[in-house]
Amino acid sequence: MYYCYLDTPIGELLLAGDEDALCFIGFPEGSMRLEPELDWIFTEKPFAAAQEQLTSYFAGERKAFDLPLRPNGTEFQLRVLDELQKIPYGTTASYGDIASRIGRPKAVRAVGAANGRNPLPIIIPCHRVIGASGKLIGFGGGIPTKKALLKLESEHSQFPHSG
Repeated sequence: MYYCYLDTPIGELLLAGDEDALCFIGFPEGSMRLEPELDWIFTEKPFAAAQEQLTSYFAGERKAFDLPLRPNGTEFQLRVLDELQKIPYGTTASYGDIASRIGRPKAVRAVGAANGRNPLPIIIPCHRVIGASGKLIGFGGGIPTKKALLKLESEHSQFPHSG
């Protein structure tokens, strides 16, 4: 596994993957903080496209990512991650919305757990998932980071946030 760091307005992100795909993004703090393992190799070469696209995203210039990704997880978790990628930039959806969209309307808590295990936050936009009441809950990078990402998208979107 290769890794590098990217300075962003929300702090230093850890990018990790192989020659073919991005596998992890780690936040600088919160439950999704990620440290490189001892056998990982530091190099920026495999991450040039990810660095460019994330930098453009934080500049408000990119609204969607086009990168080879290799998230890990169970079949259910991967279905949730796939559905998260369908939430449009600048909008939000509730955990219940996602559960309904994958045909499992009673699996709200399981959707929340899968969302919380997202190995590729920002690119797979788990920050766009909010509580049914509209509250910002449960984010692996911390609520201040979630607020910052939603604010960035709101400021650069032609659409207001919707539930």
